Amino acid sequence: MPGRTTVIQHEVHTPPGVCVRVRSYRIPEAQRNEVVREVEAMKRLDVIEESSSPWNSPIVMVAKPNGTWRFCNDFRQLNQVSKFDSYPMPRVDELIERLGSAKYLTTLDLTKGYWQIPLSPKSREKTAFATPLGLFQYKVMPFGLHGAPATFQRLMDIILRPHAQYASAYIDDIVIFTDSWETHLEKVNAVLQSLREAALTANPEKCFVGLQEAQYLGFVVGGGKVKPQTSKVEAITNWPIPRDKKQVRAFLGLAGYYRRFVPEFSSIATPLTDLIKKSAPVRVKWSPEADKAFKAIKQILCDSPVLKVPDFSQPFILQTDASEFYLIQTEIMSQRKKYICGDQS
Repeated sequence: MPGRTTVIQHEVHTPPGVCVRVRSYRIPEAQRNEVVREVEAMKRLDVIEESSSPWNSPIVMVAKPNGTWRFCNDFRQLNQVSKFDSYPMPRVDELIERLGSAKYLTTLDLTKGYWQIPLSPKSREKTAFATPLGLFQYKVMPFGLHGAPATFQRLMDIILRPHAQYASAYIDDIVIFTDSWETHLEKVNAVLQSLREAALTANPEKCFVGLQEAQYLGFVVGGGKVKPQTSKVEAITNWPIPRDKKQVRAFLGLAGYYRRFVPEFSSIATPLTDLIKKSAPVRVKWSPEADKAFKAIKQILCDSPVLKVPDFSQPFILQTDASEFYLIQTEIMSQRKKYICGDQS
């Protein structure tokens, strides 16, 4: 069961006098019973309440890979008139580097994390949505609001501030990392106590305690090493040849997430990035160069690359590639400028 924290609440800030009211989408008959089932479930969890709001955002059912349906709200129009929250999100690369040297790792996943943050009373009516059972509004922070990730990250940073030396979170994915087993048990207990005090609950099925190697944010970390997650690499290696710009962008987006494991990734991927230029046609013209780059990225990631986490207590050797060439070019341009200006010495 999701908890309900009292540490923070989400606020949807909109300009005075603005009201978003979008006509509901037609619900296919095959999905109607699923919509009713989801609404009833949210009522039982005290996530929604009946509404008489003038606001309305459509609902849409999205198919899951397992064949079931996911209940979603289309808050695009509401997001367009809402104030954006620029609270910083953690950098994944920096977070992974911190974890890689740890000998013991624990990952915690909160149960329906967003639903554990209440909405402010003034914001509730802005999240109203129409269903076959009537008009409802959220009592908690729903998925789809563009300020929701920032609010959740702010909550996690507040809760984990006393544990900053050994615990971090990327939205609702919490990780605890230490170098000794005894210390690890102590720190895990301390973090769980803080979550308990904040009235948050975790999902036991998605929590893993005391691992020497853990999967986190798409990586396998632990023991001073970082590797791509196997399932993600398989998705890349099984990727079909893209037919249009959208498919090329999707491949580059997933492969680019692991670019640190591909030396000179930008150079290798140039034939693919050329395909998504603004001047390029929507339906891509698959060239031998693009095919070579496509296969090269797949092959490098298939070779199970492993990176060693940097030890910042040791000295570093910096190797540069084009710096000398840049200095020569700068000197040539300087001499050319002097010649043009009349100084031919």
